[in-house]
Amino acid sequence: MLVRETPCVIDGPIGPLEGLHLEVENARGVVLICHPNPVQGGTMLNKVVSTLQRTARDAGYSTLRFNYRGVGQSAGSSDMGAGEVDDGEAAAQWLRQRHPQLPLVLMGFSFGGFVATALAGRLESQGVDIDQLFMIAPAVMRLTEQFALPQRCPITLIQPDADEVIDPRVVYEWSDALPRPHALLKVAECGHFFHGKLTDLKDLLLPRLSN
Repeated sequence: MLVRETPCVIDGPIGPLEGLHLEVENARGVVLICHPNPVQGGTMLNKVVSTLQRTARDAGYSTLRFNYRGVGQSAGSSDMGAGEVDDGEAAAQWLRQRHPQLPLVLMGFSFGGFVATALAGRLESQGVDIDQLFMIAPAVMRLTEQFALPQRCPITLIQPDADEVIDPRVVYEWSDALPRPHALLKVAECGHFFHGKLTDLKDLLLPRLSN
């Protein structure tokens, strides 16, 4: 049976947020996916975000992707910072209310990597357990002292070696300075948007989601 995502509306902090929700029968967990830079055309329909969603689905997870404020049909205008983390918190709350017993996984691509990481830190500070965090070509330079980092959840960082948007050296230096265990996976001969490498991305994610 073909399983499709269902459009949904999330009660966001400054108005409704547009989302796509997939409910998988007997799901092993839920995955919230955060999209790239909203002022540079990033939306929940980005092809990397779509790959993350399909990979999570294939691993047996229910999923939610959503548009930040000011993107698509979501209300408001872009904040490029804490506002999008607030939106992510509302989306996580929406997802957890519908699947209260299932482990929560966070994923984010590019700017969404910043959002997912900041969100993981915020939720942990509220006593919410995060099962895993996946940072894909993340905008780590946005993770200033304003945003607490997660301290408990397993972290997997996937970085293209030929990233033309996020300087790989910045990501590697951030990884080197992170004072806790985590996995850093480098994708050789790969640009920021994983052109020709989306299958490689799925192959890196799938076993880590399926364990």
